[in-house]
Amino acid sequence: MPSAISINTVNPAPAMLERLGLINVPKSCDVLAERLQEQILSGVYPAGSSLPTERELVVGTGLGRGSVREALRILEAQGLVRTRAGRYGGSVVSRPTDALLASHINLFAKGRSVPLGALVEARQALEPMVAYLAARNRSDGDLASLVAISARLDAAAHTDVPQFLEENANWHSALAVASHNDLLRAFTASISGLMLEASRIENFASEDVRTLVTLAHHRILQAIKNGDADAARRRAERDVQAYAKHLESAVDSTGLHMSAPAGKDDRNAPKPDKKPAKKTA
Repeated sequence: MPSAISINTVNPAPAMLERLGLINVPKSCDVLAERLQEQILSGVYPAGSSLPTERELVVGTGLGRGSVREALRILEAQGLVRTRAGRYGGSVVSRPTDALLASHINLFAKGRSVPLGALVEARQALEPMVAYLAARNRSDGDLASLVAISARLDAAAHTDVPQFLEENANWHSALAVASHNDLLRAFTASISGLMLEASRIENFASEDVRTLVTLAHHRILQAIKNGDADAARRRAERDVQAYAKHLESAVDSTGLHMSAPAGKDDRNAPKPDKKPAKKTA
């Protein structure tokens, strides 16, 4: 009598599915946004030109109006288009602005609870090179702008502390503009807003500090006028180091800490118990 044939009844489907892995299908709006982004960045749609209308995009892509609108909103959030209302409105190609980057960095710093000390270190890393490049690359217009802001800074130093702090931030932004380096200019503008918030803490902008700031700016400005890049860098290094020391001293006097998140007042935060823990038997 012939032996029975053994049949393997194990289902291979689960093992095969494991090898396939998860498949992520991108949203149609993301695909359209990415394709339009590529065309904008490659120059197919230069700054100031109009993208196809919503209707044209719907017809041309076969996507629904909702997906097309969402794709355009993504591009607007990226700073690549702006919406123009009216009969001849639509989506116009634009360039990302310094303000857009500043907004993202501000959210990043606060959302990640970036400590004030890290913010000061970033400024120490950036500003000497910014001053160096400003001395090399500045135009007559850049120099005139720095001179005008310095005059307003001097005028506010003894009469209007809030105005002094604003003009100080403006001076550092103008210095970055004079560097003619787009990335450094944008980074500096982003950090300047956060540093302005930090400088508003109690006891920081004392009369002595305001005097030191104005003198430091005049020394840096003189090096920039003379085109002495090395001197501008050295003087900027001394300026940011002195700024860091004064800020740390002011922070300590208010009960805050340089390790606290930038822009956050932690004076009311519970303090750790400094008593040694009792030993248990």
